[in-house]
Amino acid sequence: MTASNAGRGWWRHLYVQVLIGILLGALLGWASPEWGSAMKPVADGFIRAIKMIIAPVIFLTLVSGIAHMSALGELGRVALRAFGYFIAVSTLALIVGLIVANTVQPGAGLNIDPATLDGGAVADYVGKAEHASLTDFVLHIIPTTPLSALTEGSILQVLFVAVLTGIAIALVGEPAEPVVDLLDRLGIIVFRLVAIIMKAAPLGAAAAIAFTVGHYGLGVLANLVELVATVYATSILFVLVVLGAIARLAGFSILKLIAYLKSELLLVLGTSSSEAALPPLIGRLEAAGCEPGVVGLVVPLGYSFNLDGTNIYLTLAALFIAQATGVDLSLGQQLALLGVAIISSKGAAGVTGAGFITLAATLAVVPDVPVAGMALILGVDRFMSECRALINFVGNAVATIVIARWEGALDRDLLQSALNGETEAED
Repeated sequence: MTASNAGRGWWRHLYVQVLIGILLGALLGWASPEWGSAMKPVADGFIRAIKMIIAPVIFLTLVSGIAHMSALGELGRVALRAFGYFIAVSTLALIVGLIVANTVQPGAGLNIDPATLDGGAVADYVGKAEHASLTDFVLHIIPTTPLSALTEGSILQVLFVAVLTGIAIALVGEPAEPVVDLLDRLGIIVFRLVAIIMKAAPLGAAAAIAFTVGHYGLGVLANLVELVATVYATSILFVLVVLGAIARLAGFSILKLIAYLKSELLLVLGTSSSEAALPPLIGRLEAAGCEPGVVGLVVPLGYSFNLDGTNIYLTLAALFIAQATGVDLSLGQQLALLGVAIISSKGAAGVTGAGFITLAATLAVVPDVPVAGMALILGVDRFMSECRALINFVGNAVATIVIARWEGALDRDLLQSALNGETEAED
């Protein structure tokens, strides 16, 4: 810790403020559910402010990073390595969830008659899942206009336009250097704007957790505590064992990385959205020695294709519903579920509700499992969404550092210095 940090009041650190906000918000939601539920507009306002800045951050970071690459071949190599990593680790997360669900069997013994379930409660999610075809997903990546990619809120559309723009600038060469300089300067301004918005993070987290506790209540956890506990325990195991082993092979500690990103993780916990911490994550990883070009490509891609937490949830929730309704799935049917989940989880955004929609799409492949069974976990899905978002966030941070190291785009000394707390990080 630097001298300036040592003399800094503990209450001024963002992670402390966010933690206090979460605690006060939970207390408000518990003591006065009506007031807690009324905090939703405040939480939504903060998340909207964060989403407002995501597109400019990704665009400027990625275009500038590609423009500074020594060869365009680097871009293709980074993307291929990223997708290879995402597929391997995401599939592993699904397998871990499958193994745990069959071992613990959290839904066994409930013996619920599917005919008694309220399918109307999840009809909206099922409807959205039916429109989430692979063709629609691919076509949606192409925006109506280059500018609409920056206004419609789709990360993949921003990526598409940013990559094309960066390639065009790199091909133009020297005449485009003033543009690159302008983009670099705009990037400084945009990240300062991120810092300003993040000042409201404690209030946003407090409002979000107050709404969750006030609207849903802690009582709904009682009936499904085993499922919620299984999801959290499996996710923690995955982070410490699987991601921990990957991090160790890459030369860093997963626990130190978690400590380094504590402010962002608390923000994700409070808002149930990993997107809320996307802009500061980019800044943190660059400060930890990862080159901007790699960070700008891998982090946004990871938010759509590297959803470890969502994958764990998918298999656990799907098998919980099958077990609770007395459906005995064969190994072939479980593998079919896994295969569909590998595809359906891609493109699920890191926001509340996306995991539930993806679950509906996954269950559709096995007619024996009643989709109406999703009503069983609807009440506690909000409490599991925090876990999904946290694991997705950590998984993307690990992926970026690992791929940066593969590319020789990582300053290892700077990384260790940051993870050891030897360099001052902006809160």
